Amino acid sequence: MPDTIFSSFKTVAYEGPASENPLSYRWYDPDRVVNGKPLKDHLRFAVAYWHSLNMQGSDPFGGPTIPRPWFNAGDPIAQAKAKANAAFELFRVLDFPFFCWHDADIAPPADTLAETLKNFHTMVDYLEEKMRSYSTRLLWGTANLFSHPRFMAGASTNPDPEVFAWCAATVKNCLDATKRLGGSNYVLWGGREGYETLLNTDMKQELEQMGRFLTMVVEYKHKIGFKGQILVEPKPKEPTAHQYDFDVATVYSFLKRFNLENEVKLNIEANHALLAGHTFEHEIATAASLNALGSLDINRGDPLLGWDTDQFPNDLWSMTISMIHVIKAGGLNPGGCNFDAKVRRQSFTPEDLIHAHVGGADLCARAFLTAAKIIEDGRLDKIVSDRYAGWKSSDAQAIFSGKKSLDELEKWALDKNINPQPRSGRQEEIENLLVRQIYSDKI
Repeated sequence: MPDTIFSSFKTVAYEGPASENPLSYRWYDPDRVVNGKPLKDHLRFAVAYWHSLNMQGSDPFGGPTIPRPWFNAGDPIAQAKAKANAAFELFRVLDFPFFCWHDADIAPPADTLAETLKNFHTMVDYLEEKMRSYSTRLLWGTANLFSHPRFMAGASTNPDPEVFAWCAATVKNCLDATKRLGGSNYVLWGGREGYETLLNTDMKQELEQMGRFLTMVVEYKHKIGFKGQILVEPKPKEPTAHQYDFDVATVYSFLKRFNLENEVKLNIEANHALLAGHTFEHEIATAASLNALGSLDINRGDPLLGWDTDQFPNDLWSMTISMIHVIKAGGLNPGGCNFDAKVRRQSFTPEDLIHAHVGGADLCARAFLTAAKIIEDGRLDKIVSDRYAGWKSSDAQAIFSGKKSLDELEKWALDKNINPQPRSGRQEEIENLLVRQIYSDKI
């Protein structure tokens, strides 16, 4: 086992709500059976390779503050292997079942496409070797098509067809690698698939390019027999002024336009929901209503800041409501909960990174357990069901199913002499009910 900055840490274990050990799980008992299967199979936690292993604390106003020794381990491939050694030790410490990567996270870029792909496959070989010795599996892979200057005008939406071709080759190889490493999903996030100004943008052309690109990805998935999900991750802005994958509803409309709604689902991130003017639970509920919920990026944003802060989650209310919608949608498998979150610039020790993941896992676990209890309790569902009870009548069902035209409906309303009166939405009652359940010690 290679010695890394995480090697001295014991594997974090479940010790229960009464534990005083800060590096223990109080609520995340991976083997606890809920609704017929273990908690670990519901939540399917994953470590984000990029933020956890690559992020060094830089921001627009200051340089790195977080020492990562693998960046001083020799030539670029040696650095990448040292990083992988550290990554799998971190996975062991956290005892999460999965991890996720971009190509640029695991392998160094080079001057040419051929050299870049060679480095990538060298590191895919190395990850495959590491996975033989560790229990952590791959939740999903993706390609970084936004960091290099060649992508400054977009990836699939770039005005230069050579950039489009570079991106196509990159995604092909990343999809091959994801399949080879047993990944359950492949994610496309359009980090710069948008515009900075409409003055130099042909939006129709760019949307057509993006549709063509995604169609090719789906076609290639079937060609190689990849059985996992293809996922698109919505984000409204930052770094661009406007991105075409603005939110769940926008992406679903895009998928419908290109006849991909049955081929592609969504990877939803809490911080991106906030940037779009939504809540995490809104985006999850929207995707669930469209049968498009695929996977989750777990983090939070700061409502006082208009950018992607990617903080670890700490809002029990929001996460519990989100998990209610996840459970009602049938769960996430083969998706999962990826901690696309980073520690703060002042949190520079290895312990800080472990503490962050422990807290995030416990929050999600408690939220899921409470959500399952709320659903089992049934009172919330009954209030909602009662509110829509009128639609269960035979007349209302005839309206809903399209058996009455507009003029027939007018006649029905006049014949019935209807005079509908306002009814309470019972919002405060519901909020009180949920507050008492969410913050109860009995879970």
